[in-house]
Amino acid sequence: MGVFDYVKIMRPEQWYKNLLVFLAVFFSFNLFNFNKLMLSFFGFIILITLSSANYILNDIADRKNDLQDVSKKSRLITSGKISVQNAVIFSIILFSAGLVLSYLTNLNFFLLMLFFVIISTAYSFYLKKEIFADILLISINFAIRAVAGAVIINVYISSWLILCPFFLSLFLSVGKRRVELANLGKKAVMHRNTLSYYTEEMTTALMIITTVILIVAYTFYTLTVDYKLIFTIPVVLYALFRYSQFIYTNSKIARNPELVLTDKRFVATLILWIAITFAVLYS
Repeated sequence: MGVFDYVKIMRPEQWYKNLLVFLAVFFSFNLFNFNKLMLSFFGFIILITLSSANYILNDIADRKNDLQDVSKKSRLITSGKISVQNAVIFSIILFSAGLVLSYLTNLNFFLLMLFFVIISTAYSFYLKKEIFADILLISINFAIRAVAGAVIINVYISSWLILCPFFLSLFLSVGKRRVELANLGKKAVMHRNTLSYYTEEMTTALMIITTVILIVAYTFYTLTVDYKLIFTIPVVLYALFRYSQFIYTNSKIARNPELVLTDKRFVATLILWIAITFAVLYS
């Protein structure tokens, strides 16, 4: 048991979610403001610390169920390679460090991070077992990450900045559950308790709803920031259609969204969106 093992239980493959903290500095025209950019990076580190602490708690809470899941029973905490006691201590250290650093930043950011911790802990120990609450809590945490980016650099928080990440996360979460149902069949419940309540038909309907709302929210956001951003809408639609293809073909990418960066077409689409948005905002 070494340092690498402790880094592994922090789930670095999930840290990409915290990049949402940079949305505010990008869309508030402060990308070249060194102080605000450094504050955003500081917020990114804090979110990594707090979310990693929660992943550890999540593994502790799930360790008994994970023993029944072939894909999860080799996890370090589940297998006993890292003891529950050591995992709890490490999680407390990460929580403490994250909250202290956020308090040193500013009070509003600290309160937001405290709310993030409460929501995450509630999800890990109870709400992830509740149908609909599981996907809604994940989406709320996505929105908090985006809002945190605005709070830490003290800029205006657009309602669309909250809604777009929220519905994007909802789209990804529902799609993930649909693929899990299709791939795991009767074993789905062993993987995730709430899958006993979801059905493929239900998740399909929820995907349609979240996709429509996400497109509408993003469209209104482009009109709010700069009307020329409407040229990014076809790019965003392509990305959504491409990811929907992963979901409806039961691709492993839909079960593990971080793997989307292995798809060349999706990466090219992401780069194109960044390039057009940057050109519009910073021309």
